[in-house]
Amino acid sequence: MSAHPTRRAVLGATTAVAGGALLAACSDSGSMDGMDHGAGHGSTPSSTPNGFVDPGGPEVAAAEARRGSGPVRDVRLTATATPLDLGGRTVRSWAYGDRLPGQEVRVTAGDTLALTLANHLPEPTSLHWHGLALRNDMDGVPGLTQRPVAPGASFAYRFAVTHPGTYWFHPHSGVQQDRGLYAPLIVEDPKEPLAYDREWVVVLDDWVDGVDGSTPDAVLAELRKGMGGTGDGSMDHSGHDMPGMASPTPAGPGGPSRMLMGADSPLLGGDAGDVAYPYYLVNGRTPQAPSSFTAKPGERIRLRIVNAGGDTAFRVALGGHELTVTHTDGFPVRHTTTDALLLGMGERYDVLVTAGDGVFPLVAQAEGKGAAALAVLRTGGGAAPTASVRPKELTGRLLTADKLVPDASVALSSKAPDRTVKLTLTGGMAKYDWAFDGKPYRPDARHPVGAGERVRMVFANTTSMWHPVHLHGHTFALAGGAGGARKDTALVLPGKTLTVDFDADNPGLWMVHCHNVYHSEAGMMTVLGYRK
Repeated sequence: MSAHPTRRAVLGATTAVAGGALLAACSDSGSMDGMDHGAGHGSTPSSTPNGFVDPGGPEVAAAEARRGSGPVRDVRLTATATPLDLGGRTVRSWAYGDRLPGQEVRVTAGDTLALTLANHLPEPTSLHWHGLALRNDMDGVPGLTQRPVAPGASFAYRFAVTHPGTYWFHPHSGVQQDRGLYAPLIVEDPKEPLAYDREWVVVLDDWVDGVDGSTPDAVLAELRKGMGGTGDGSMDHSGHDMPGMASPTPAGPGGPSRMLMGADSPLLGGDAGDVAYPYYLVNGRTPQAPSSFTAKPGERIRLRIVNAGGDTAFRVALGGHELTVTHTDGFPVRHTTTDALLLGMGERYDVLVTAGDGVFPLVAQAEGKGAAALAVLRTGGGAAPTASVRPKELTGRLLTADKLVPDASVALSSKAPDRTVKLTLTGGMAKYDWAFDGKPYRPDARHPVGAGERVRMVFANTTSMWHPVHLHGHTFALAGGAGGARKDTALVLPGKTLTVDFDADNPGLWMVHCHNVYHSEAGMMTVLGYRK
C-alpha cells in the first residue's frame, strides 16, 4: 500500500454518513463493520440523503420481488493473498481462491445466486457484479450500497439473475481490481437460440502486481504525482518515441516506474493509456506459456471475451478465422462478421467461429502499447505459435461497438427522453485530476432520476484521453433512441461526445464511472440517484 491516503480514505468518514462513496477506503472501514450481512438485513450504509431511494429500501425490495425467485445456486468464494503462476513467472497477489482468473460462476437466467464472500485479505473488499441489473443493495459498492467487508469477515450476496449473457465480477475497493481479483460470471439462456459445439471463456488482463516489487497502489501513487504537460492536461511525449515505454525513473520501494510514455493509438484518438504493464495475459497466462483450448476441426465454438484489464484496450483476433459477433455486454446484436474486435476495459463480446484444422493463435494486442497477450486454439497437430505472432486479421476488418445493430428482441423502443443528464469528462495526466465536470468525486453528489423515466446521458469528453464509461444496474442503447446496440460500458474518445439512452426501471443509487481503475480512483465517478 502507498503511504499516501487515497481520495476515498480522506472521504471515508463522510461516506458512512452520506451513503455515497464509490469505493470504500482501503484501510479505513470506520463504523462500517464487516459482519456477515444478508440481503435486506442491515447491509447498506446507515443513512441515505433525503429524497433518494435507499439501496435497502422498499422500492428496491419491490423491484426484486417482480424479478421472481428461481432455483438457488449456492457458491462460496474466498478472497485471499496467494502466489499465482503466470506461466514461468510466479507472483504474489490477491485472488479468489488460488487461481487466475477466479473460478467462473455459472447460473441460468431465472436462478437466484447466493454467493458468500469470505475476506481473507488485509484490507476491506467487496464484489461488484459488472453488467447485471440486480437489486441495488447487492451491487457491491462500499459506502454506497453496502458496508465494506472487513478483513476476516464475510458477506452473503443474494439476488435474482434475470438476463442471460457474459458478465464478470470484481471488487469496488480502491485499485484492488488491478490485482488478481476478478472472475467470469456466465448466465446461460434456458432458451438458447445459438447453435454451437463448444464454449471458450476468454478473460484478458494487463498485469503489474508482484512484478519487481510493483503493486497497483504504488502505480496509483506514482500517477498521482502527475507528469510534465502543456497545462491543459495533455501529455508531453517529447524524447520518447518507443511505444509503451515506461519513464526511466529508477526502481523505488514500490518497484520501477510504471508510468506509460510514448504510447499512441489513432484508433483510440491519441494516448493509449497511463500504465506500462510488464505482462498481458489471456486466462492468467503470459504469451511465453499460453493457455490452450482444444476442439475438433469444423466444430462451432462460442467465445465469450471479457476485458478485465485496468488500463488497456485490447484488439482481438483469431489467426486464420473470421469472427461472427453475436452479443456485446450480454445483449444480442444482429450477427456481424469481422476479422478483429476492440474491447475497452469492462466490455464483453460473444463471437462464433468455425474451427479450422491446425493450431491457431488467439491474440489480444494491447492497443497502442506495443505488446500482446496470447492463447492457442488447437484442433490438430503442429507447433504452437510463438509469443511474437501477430496474425494478419489484427490489421483486417475491425469492429467497434458503434457499428453494431441490436437484435430486435432487445432494441430500446423509440421515445423522447424525459430527462437528460450531461457529464463532461475532464482532467489529464499533468495533474492526474480525472473527474466529471471538473469536480472530483464527492460522496454527497447526486444526479437525480425518476422511476419510469427515459433518461438520456450525454458524455462530453474534453480530455486528451479515451475513457470506457460504465453504468451500474442498467443497460443503455448507444447513440440514443432505439438505433444502437445495448451496452453497459462504452468508449468515449478524446474530444468526442457519446449519447446513450436507458429506461429508469431499477431503483436505487447507481454508480457511473470510467472503468480505467486509476481514473476512477482519481475521481472520475459519480452517482445516479432515484428520487423517492
